[in-house]
Amino acid sequence: MNELTGKTALITGSLRGIGKGIALCLAEKGANIILNDLAETDDLQQTVDQIRAFNQEVYFKAADVSLKTDVEALFSFIKAHIGQLDILINNAGTSQAKDIFDISIEDWDHILSTNLSSCFLCAKNAMEMMKVQQSGRIINISSVVGQQGALYGHAHYAASKSAILGLTKTLARTGAPFGIRVNCIAPGIIETDLLNQTHGIEGIAKIAAGVPLGIGQPRDIGLTAAFLAGEGGNYITGATIDINGGLYFR
Repeated sequence: MNELTGKTALITGSLRGIGKGIALCLAEKGANIILNDLAETDDLQQTVDQIRAFNQEVYFKAADVSLKTDVEALFSFIKAHIGQLDILINNAGTSQAKDIFDISIEDWDHILSTNLSSCFLCAKNAMEMMKVQQSGRIINISSVVGQQGALYGHAHYAASKSAILGLTKTLARTGAPFGIRVNCIAPGIIETDLLNQTHGIEGIAKIAAGVPLGIGQPRDIGLTAAFLAGEGGNYITGATIDINGGLYFR
């Protein structure tokens, strides 16, 4: 069922990992896709071709969504070339394998800007468009560490992901009168390049041993995003959906 037919979705940080998985799932459900990342990558064309295989329109706009000027340019592109935005997925994010003793203030600022300020900037611009449309869906990608804390360092990452939970609830209240639903997904351990870079093979195996359903896939997050963006999300706002394979119960 293509329940997102005619909808346009922007997914930040969408050329790999969870972002790419979400983009493909939304396209599969009928949405036109705006891909975003810092720059083009070697596999950009492959991602574009995969989306076009679902007979959907696809666009790409490079932007550093932690920067106000880049976000404004991104949304100017959307207004000029597409004219509508129905779904925003705030997915862009990164981390560093450092603990509190090694994290510098520059590290802190970088992670908070990339993971949290990007959500604020993109949501602000998206909600201005959605307010006029009197409809829209915003889905922020947090993390299980935003709820339970990181297990091995990553204090700046955990802080940014926890802050996204509060931002989501506040924006949900702000957006409700305008038909804007704002929700959050908190992934657990998902098989991505970032996971490999920050934890390594041994680290991943150590974490996975404590997950009842094992390590998840980007598509698991994408299917949840598609649900929230579609009819299933009509009466859901301010919620955080845990997709963690049983790693954390609350």
